[in-house]
Amino acid sequence: MRLQLGRRADYAIRAAVDLARHASDERRRKARAIAGEMDIPIGYVPQILAELVRAGLVTSVAGRDGGYRLARPAVEVDLLEVVRAVDGELRSSVCVLRGGPCRWDGMCAVHVPWVRAQDAMLASLAATTLEELVTIDAALEAGTFVVPRDLARPGADGPHEASAAEPAGVDS
Repeated sequence: MRLQLGRRADYAIRAAVDLARHASDERRRKARAIAGEMDIPIGYVPQILAELVRAGLVTSVAGRDGGYRLARPAVEVDLLEVVRAVDGELRSSVCVLRGGPCRWDGMCAVHVPWVRAQDAMLASLAATTLEELVTIDAALEAGTFVVPRDLARPGADGPHEASAAEPAGVDS
C-alpha cells in the first residue's frame, strides 16, 4: 500500500515546522527565509502560507517588518490541521476496489476495514503536534533520535527504542 503526501501538504508541513522552530523569535518569518531553510521553491511559499492563514493556523503582517507566525503555540497545532488546510478532507470517497462489486448500499466488502484504517491514520495525524515534529526534527539533526522499535524497517540497523514488550536497554 502506498501512502504519500502530495507536494502541497509536504510544503505546508515544512513551512509550519519552520514557523514552530522559530516561534520564540521576536521577528516574524519572511517567506524567503522559510523557503531557504526548508528547501521549498519560493514560488510555492506565499500560496501555501496564504492557505495556512485562511485556515487560522498562521498569522501574517504585510510590509517591511511583516512576515508570518503561528497563530497558536506549536503544542496546540496538529499535523492533521496543517494537511487539511491545503488538501481539504483526507478521507477517500473512491471505492478501494476501484468500482468493484459493492453490494451494501454503495459499499464494497473492503469499505468497513478501509474506513477504520483511514480513521486510525487521521487520529494519528491529529495526535501529532508541531511541537512534537520540531522535537523529532532537532533530534534527527543532532543524530540523537532513537527510532521506536515498532517503527523500524525490517533489517534496519541503528539505535532503537525498546518496545513495550521488551525491557529497556536490551538489544535484539
